[in-house]
Amino acid sequence: MNGSVLISPSECEAMLAAGGVVLIDTRAPAAYAAGHIAGAVNIHDIFTYLATTTPEGVLEMKDKFAETFGAAGLGGEETAVIYEASMDTGFGQSCRGWTLLTYLGYPKVKILHGGFSAWTAEGKPVTDEATVPSPKTFPVDPAAASLFVDLDGMKAAVADEAVVKLDTRDVDEWVGTSSSPYGKDFCPRKGRIPGARWIEWYRMMKPTSAGKMLKAKEEILAECATVGIDADTPVVLYCFKGARASNTLVALKEAGIKDVKLYFGSWNEWSRDPSLPIEEGFPGTKAPPMPMAAE
Repeated sequence: MNGSVLISPSECEAMLAAGGVVLIDTRAPAAYAAGHIAGAVNIHDIFTYLATTTPEGVLEMKDKFAETFGAAGLGGEETAVIYEASMDTGFGQSCRGWTLLTYLGYPKVKILHGGFSAWTAEGKPVTDEATVPSPKTFPVDPAAASLFVDLDGMKAAVADEAVVKLDTRDVDEWVGTSSSPYGKDFCPRKGRIPGARWIEWYRMMKPTSAGKMLKAKEEILAECATVGIDADTPVVLYCFKGARASNTLVALKEAGIKDVKLYFGSWNEWSRDPSLPIEEGFPGTKAPPMPMAAE
């Protein structure tokens, strides 16, 4: 696809041969050590980092990842190419890397479509030799931060019926029997952000011979139509910590949805503040919560 953030293994291989690429492996360190694409730098924090969207939390996140990406060798001229194990087993972590880099304003970011599984399915080489990067000064563009909404932005979205709040979590989280992928009681409350609609993140993908891949534009738009989203609908996505929702964000942007943002703090942040309303129980079985008090 012209202008796509997704690249095939063959396209990735050609880019690596041409130079000017920083390849980022988001998998766990043990998986990286067992075998990775030559030249890749391992940054598992892309997946594990739990963010809050308070002013202090946002500043901490920006500083941490500007330092981390700079240490990996991103200085503004290089193209960042990110991959995970596969599109459906890494909980969207390569896409979370794309959103973090895009949020920080990095100009050139691609995702290896299908991840490490797609690379190995084509018989392309791997290595267990660790990469030693050449650190650079990472450029931050504050103007790019509009990709994310913070806690106040999510409160505003909840109050605005024109904005679709799209929950992309797994079904047990959506119906309120579990609070997170880390365990059903990891967060203090179970449920949904008020007014949310639901498309489980897996629905944006389909099986191929090289593993799960994002669906074509028309298929993604058809999925979106089931919850009232078209190309002009403003959408704010959330999951538990912004990884699975990042997978969906990339899918929606690839399909041409014009106004898509990510609530990066997601359920991990929202559920921990008892002053914030939630919908509990099985969807549709309880009256909606009282609106939030004006501040």
